[in-house]
Amino acid sequence: MVFCLSLLTVVLLTGSAQASTVKGCVIKHHTSCHHKDLSGQDLRRAVLHHSVLHHTNLRKADLRGADLSYADLRKADLRGANLRGANLKGAKLHYYTAPKKKGARTVQATPGCAPNCQGANLAGADLTNAILTGANLSYATLIGAILTSAILTNATLWDADLTGANLTGANLTGANLSDANLTGATLITANLTNADLTSANLSYADLSGANLTGANLSYAIYCSTTMPDGTTNNDDC
Repeated sequence: MVFCLSLLTVVLLTGSAQASTVKGCVIKHHTSCHHKDLSGQDLRRAVLHHSVLHHTNLRKADLRGADLSYADLRKADLRGANLRGANLKGAKLHYYTAPKKKGARTVQATPGCAPNCQGANLAGADLTNAILTGANLSYATLIGAILTSAILTNATLWDADLTGANLTGANLTGANLSDANLTGATLITANLTNADLTSANLSYADLSGANLTGANLSYAIYCSTTMPDGTTNNDDC
């Protein structure tokens, strides 16, 4: 009887440890699911760190609390995805460069995706509390994205489109936001210490209570911009 119960316990434990498969993708860390269609799938709290997910369709997928740290998400479609509380630390979210075939000759050193270096599409995505430390979001589309309390320290958001994005309480210490479009963005109490905002468009942005200590605001564009002290800056209207 004891042996039977022990055997049953082992079976149950083994079964619970097995990774699930969704639309042909084995949901586990270090998995390879590039080019798969996982749109609309329930992937809450999925452990996918260090996984290969480039060109994966994750549109409207539920990725709340998922561990996507160090995952390769280049060219993944994350439009409308819910990434609330997800861990994207060290994730690759910049443009995709196809691996060079063995023996291929390099003609000249040019950007791998020139001339169309487009970043990840995170328009409308919920990245509340997401960890994006050091993430490369150059060229990324983050229109209307929710980045409340997100950690974006030392992240690269060069030329990113953050129109209407909510960055309330976000930590952007040391982030590169040069040439970024922050039109209508909410940056209330955001930490922008030592951030690079060179030529950033801050028209209609709300920076109430934001920390701009050491930030580079050279050539930044202001129009109906609410400054940290509550005043309105219309220098470029």
